Amino acid sequence: MPALIELSAIERVFYLGDSEVHALRQIELSIDAGEYVAVMGPSGSGKSTLLNLLGLLDHPNTGTYRLEGRDVTTLSLDEQARVRSERIGFVFQSFHLVPRLTAAENIALPMTLAGIDPAQRAQRVEQALKDYGLSNRAEHRPNELSGGQRQRVAIARATIMQPAMILADEPTGNLDRATGEEVLRLLEELNQRGVTLIVVTHDTALGARAKRQLLMQDGELKHDSK
Repeated sequence: MPALIELSAIERVFYLGDSEVHALRQIELSIDAGEYVAVMGPSGSGKSTLLNLLGLLDHPNTGTYRLEGRDVTTLSLDEQARVRSERIGFVFQSFHLVPRLTAAENIALPMTLAGIDPAQRAQRVEQALKDYGLSNRAEHRPNELSGGQRQRVAIARATIMQPAMILADEPTGNLDRATGEEVLRLLEELNQRGVTLIVVTHDTALGARAKRQLLMQDGELKHDSK
């Protein structure tokens, strides 16, 4: 059975004026379904570039990315968007909720974009609101929610399509310690149910919770604890 994620000879170069910035250099990486991985390293080490690439928000200059055995680097933008919508959930430090939508509408958004029928949408949103302790916040907009509630809405939205993996970029960065702990527990529970969890962090305590640590430095994968 192929790995969930297989990266081979991945290079990502950005051009700033006359200079070349090698954000990723010859990355070789394999991640199995159900793993809990922390991507660590200093600022500018390439960890966010790697996450964006895994999430099909960016593409490599050279190399191959296989997701569930399929080469996703060769897909059209529309096909990549479909894979992103159906197989990948994102949780960001700054939540990225749509300000004018309610909590329920934010959670429903991926299903709306995927054309899932309204009755099924309503049923799944209601269940998600219940699962994340947000039933009494369904009609509140993001500016009426606490940081922890916003992140729970973001996690509910990330998981509503039942993705194969969740990519979390500094998911506790804007939260106090107690709220951050609660958010991590939610993500780890999803991992225990079989969802692959990949967390980008510079927080060593958070990184140590993962079963596997990847250390990035200057665009290179310097260490893999596997």
